[in-house]
Amino acid sequence: MSTLNWSHTLSVGVALIDEHHHDFVARLGRVEAADDAALLEAWRELIDITAAHFAVEDRWMRDTRFAQAAPHGLQHQMVLRVLRDVERDGSAGNLALVRQMARELATWFPLHLHGMDAAFARHLRSIGDPADPLHDGACAPA
Repeated sequence: MSTLNWSHTLSVGVALIDEHHHDFVARLGRVEAADDAALLEAWRELIDITAAHFAVEDRWMRDTRFAQAAPHGLQHQMVLRVLRDVERDGSAGNLALVRQMARELATWFPLHLHGMDAAFARHLRSIGDPADPLHDGACAPA
């Protein structure tokens, strides 16, 4: 059973970010549900979608001159570094660490979302939602 499940309380009100977050929660659930044989592949998929989401979000923060872009982006870098370090240790046989980190992510994610991501979403709404087809597209994802 997943430690974290998607609900409206995890929405920041920016469609594309919410879609990315929904996918993150689903992938994290797959990691938690994976047996030992499938665990590392599920973890790698989680890393890949997380890195892609962070790249989009980091670019939007730069492109829209979000005041808190530096600390938000730094947290992204730190999380990715940890995810990749855990993948390395998991590949060396420490699957318990992968499972522990999945539980830690389920705790970290809502905190990050309700703090940093919520502030960024407010910023995006104040300038126009980049995922809105009526927006000028200046910071739409590539």
